[in-house]
Amino acid sequence: MHKELFNRSKKVTPGGVHSPVRSFAGIDHAPVFFESASGPYLFDIDDQKYLDFCSSFGPMILGHRDPDVQEAVNQITAKAWSFGACEKYSLKLAEWITNEIPWLDQIRFVNSGTEAVMTALRLAKGHTGRDYILKFDGCYHGHVDSMLVKSGSGLAGLAESSSAGVSAAIASETLVAPLDHEKAVEDIFNEYGDKIAAIIVEPLPANYGLLKQRKEFLGFLRKISSKYNSLLIFDEVISGFRTSMSGMAGVADIVPDLVTYGKIIGGGFPVGAFGGKKEIMDDLAPHGRVYQAGTLSGNPVCMSAGLATLKKIKSQNVLEKINNECEQFANGLNQAFENHGIDMQCHHMASLFWMTKKLDTPLRTVAQIPENQKESYNRIYPFWLKEGIYLAPAAFEVGFYSYAITKELQEIGIEKIVNGIIKAHE
Repeated sequence: MHKELFNRSKKVTPGGVHSPVRSFAGIDHAPVFFESASGPYLFDIDDQKYLDFCSSFGPMILGHRDPDVQEAVNQITAKAWSFGACEKYSLKLAEWITNEIPWLDQIRFVNSGTEAVMTALRLAKGHTGRDYILKFDGCYHGHVDSMLVKSGSGLAGLAESSSAGVSAAIASETLVAPLDHEKAVEDIFNEYGDKIAAIIVEPLPANYGLLKQRKEFLGFLRKISSKYNSLLIFDEVISGFRTSMSGMAGVADIVPDLVTYGKIIGGGFPVGAFGGKKEIMDDLAPHGRVYQAGTLSGNPVCMSAGLATLKKIKSQNVLEKINNECEQFANGLNQAFENHGIDMQCHHMASLFWMTKKLDTPLRTVAQIPENQKESYNRIYPFWLKEGIYLAPAAFEVGFYSYAITKELQEIGIEKIVNGIIKAHE
C-alpha cells in the first residue's frame, strides 16, 4: 500500500515528496505513509504503530497532539483561522518569549526556519552595509540560496553552489569555514573582515549529524565578530527551547546579535521567527529599509499552539526531565551496544541523539563522521521499521527525544533499536 501511494505521489509531485528527506533515498523500503499520531506514537495507513524518535524533526517535543496544546488550538479555531491583520495572539507569544530571554529585545514571526534565516541574513547585510556572510561546513540553515553552498577546494574561503539554480554571484557572497577551527576563521577575517556582514552558525549543529561545539569556539566567534563590527547570528531553529529555555545562547552564555527560531515555537504548526537587539531590528520595515512581509505570519492558530507549548515546557520543567532521560537513553544504548559487541556509539546532547560507528574522539566536524555512515544506516533502517521504531529516514539526521516517552518506552526503544541492528547484520 505504501509503495502504491508513493507511485501515485511521484506522478503529481517531484520525487513523490514535499521535502527530499521524506523520499527514503538509498533505503530499501518505500516511504511510510502515516494516518495519525498520538503521544509517543505514529500510526501508518495499515495501522502499524511506531515509537517515534523523529518528532516531526523536532517540533513535537511534548509528543503528538498534547492535550493542553490541543485545547489551545480548539479554542482559537472556534474563533478564527487567519486574520492577515493585527491580533493579540502573536503579541502574547512575542511578549512571553522576550520576557523569557532578557537579551532578546524584539522578535518577528514568519512561517518557517528557512524564512527566518533568509530575513535575518538580509537584515544583517542591510544593517551593516556589507555583502559577505561567513557560514560553517556542517551547519544547515534552510534552503536559502546563499546558504546552499559548500567550501571550495581549499580549507576555507569562497564557496560554490551545491544546488542548481543558485547563481555563482549569490554563492560568491558566502564564505565557508570548517567548524572548530579558529585559525581558518581568523584567516578569512584577515582577508574579508571589512566586508563580512555576519557570522551565522548553528551553536549546536544538528543537521549533519550531532556536532557538539566547544564553548570556547563559540566564544571566539562572538569575539572576532565584535572585533570586526560584524554581527553574530545563532541559528537555533533546532536548539532553541530544547537545549534550554534560552537555547544554546543560554547554555554557552553568549549573546548573539540575531537569533533564528522555528520548530518548537509553533507547537507542531508552521512557525519561524527571528529576533535580536532593538537597534538592529529597527532596520526592518515598516520602521526601517529592510523589507520583509508574510500573509500568514503571526497566524493565530500557530501562535496559540506555540504559546501553549512553551508555557507547558516551562511550567512542568520539561527540558530538565527529557534532557536527563535522553542521557539515560543514550547511555542505555551504548551499554547495550557493548553487551552485544556492536561497534556503534550513541552521541547525545540535551534531548538530541545520533548514532555512528564507535569513535575515539569527540565528534565536532564533518571530517570526523565515519565514511560508511550512510551505507550502514540505510542497511539498518528497514529493520527498525519492522521493529516499530521510527527515526529520520536519513543517515545524517539526528533523533529527538520527547516528553511523551516514558521510562518503560525508553527501555523498549533501546531493545528494539538494538534488535534492528542485530537483524540487519545477520
